[in-house]
Amino acid sequence: MRRIRNDLIDSYDEELEMEIEDRSVDQLIGEEAPARSPQDAVREKEYRRQYFRELFRLQAELVKLQDWVVSTGHKVVILFEGRDAAGKGGVIKRITQRLNPRVCRVAALPAPNDRERTQWYFQRYVSHLPAAGEIVLFDRSWYNRAGVERVMGFCTDDQYEEFFRTVPEFEKMLVRSGIQLIKYWFSISDEEQHLRFLGRIHDPLKQWKLSPMDLESRRRWEEYTKAKEIMLERTHVAEAPWWVVQADDKKKARLNCIHHLLQQMPYQDTTHPPIVLPERERHKDYVRNPVPQNIVVPEVY
Repeated sequence: MRRIRNDLIDSYDEELEMEIEDRSVDQLIGEEAPARSPQDAVREKEYRRQYFRELFRLQAELVKLQDWVVSTGHKVVILFEGRDAAGKGGVIKRITQRLNPRVCRVAALPAPNDRERTQWYFQRYVSHLPAAGEIVLFDRSWYNRAGVERVMGFCTDDQYEEFFRTVPEFEKMLVRSGIQLIKYWFSISDEEQHLRFLGRIHDPLKQWKLSPMDLESRRRWEEYTKAKEIMLERTHVAEAPWWVVQADDKKKARLNCIHHLLQQMPYQDTTHPPIVLPERERHKDYVRNPVPQNIVVPEVY
């Protein structure tokens, strides 16, 4: 039982490892952080305790949701959109962390190649849509055309307008086919994005997240704001409405998004047959061969 308990603790440590991403800039660049009062330390500890308690509770509900999706053959698509560093990847990690990757998978498509640019715009996304009993999370989606492609000039005015003519019908078609479509926009302030970009610049573990496109998007903040406002106005349809997540506080945004997501489906507890671990078969003539030492990974730790 102690071994089982330690294994459970280790699985929860995965979340603690992710929290390394939330280290302060002062710690990363070697400057001493301002001294905290005992009251602040207590408040921070309680804040984190409540966060983890709610996160683990919500993740348990996500497992129930997954079982319901499989048993009913439900099909779900969830889009995550927002500015760079808005926290989309963080919430996607927390949603998928304890789920079966064969049931719940992430689609994070790169920029289209030369062939894909000649296809129907939605074509490369269609192949990632779910079958019965599957959940697909799009880390950015076809709304790239309404955002980055528009702001950076990667599409023409005609392509931009055609997108807005087509996307409501495309999404209505998905819903009519039996796919539940849920769309989230993660909203952060100008100041918060600035701080998160600084964190990425000074954190060697996060610098890979910064691309020249990200830096240019920072300069064009107002253009992105205008594009976002037009996108929300022209693509908020009854069959697939937009939901805005206030994301300046990463932890609250994760909890609020997962809590809201769970409310979008009438999932119930799924009854499973009891699991009985079978006895291992043992044969007297079986002798385990020793592993050659030259292929064993050195035990440095």
